[in-house]
Amino acid sequence: MTEWNISEEAAALHRDALVWDMTNVWMLGAPAARKIELLSRLAASGWDSVSLALAYDWAQEEPLTMLAQERSLLEEHSDKFVLFDSADDVIKAKQEGKLAVDFHFISYPSGTDIAMLEEFCKLGVRHVVCHSPRAAEGDNKIERDDGGLTNFGSELVQEMNRLGMIVDVSHSKYQTTMDIFELSTDPVVFSHSNAAALWNHSRNIRDDQIEACAKSGGVIGVVGTGTYMGDNDNSTEALVRHIDYFAELVGPEHVGLGIDYISGFGEPYPPKPTGWNEKRHVEGHWLASGGKSEAPRREDIKYVEPEGLPLLTEALINHGYSEAVIRGILGENWLRVARRVWN
Repeated sequence: MTEWNISEEAAALHRDALVWDMTNVWMLGAPAARKIELLSRLAASGWDSVSLALAYDWAQEEPLTMLAQERSLLEEHSDKFVLFDSADDVIKAKQEGKLAVDFHFISYPSGTDIAMLEEFCKLGVRHVVCHSPRAAEGDNKIERDDGGLTNFGSELVQEMNRLGMIVDVSHSKYQTTMDIFELSTDPVVFSHSNAAALWNHSRNIRDDQIEACAKSGGVIGVVGTGTYMGDNDNSTEALVRHIDYFAELVGPEHVGLGIDYISGFGEPYPPKPTGWNEKRHVEGHWLASGGKSEAPRREDIKYVEPEGLPLLTEALINHGYSEAVIRGILGENWLRVARRVWN
């Protein structure tokens, strides 16, 4: 057995493959040492590239200030981590034994002019989740009786297409996602979503959304959050079930990783995420379980830990996936989208 307690075959593939996670939650207020500790855990577990999700609470820091702070931290540790601007940078970082890092916004900063998007892109924000607690981008009943994408959201998507940024609809409601699939001229992704057919949670996605994503050329990142995988089930097999479902429905070339790991950054349990809605959490779990179980407390939610990812590679081998398909799921499918979208 190897350092990851998996077979030599699985370990060799895991080391050699490009492992790219499109979503990892980044707590801005966490101590710098804890942030570096988390990134080091990812690197030690075989990650080659990760997109750090910057929360949509812009009350404490202006976006430019916040980005400058996070960039400075990573630049201080440039021997281990590298901020990337292109798909080729990701490949180069892997060759150099470094973890490639970029940022994404969980919704566009409230009250910020769309003209600023180009500056954010230059500072390492490579995709934006089209979602806003204030319904700026979508689901705004004031503008359209049937909800869906707002005028602001349409402008945002078009500007992302112009700049070569990845359009992400993981947190968008149903009609907003479908409107964006119609509007975007580039692939649209679900960076971190699971299959509603397996676990009908409000954060998971329907078959027609999955099919629309694939039709656009996009990829769906499977999530390692127990309450999205099943009844607080963070097992490798639960993750593989969602991969199997997506692969059978639209093909494995449209499946990737969006593990969405939430670290406690040294606290007893992960801090309350910005925008956390307790009522939605409770009702979403109740619906998904068919009324058979209550939602776990926030501090009891289970996640696929970074150290669990090598186990996924071994499980995919054991499930009969070919090496080429596994390489795609682990990261090459995201690489394909990045090469197509990024300027």
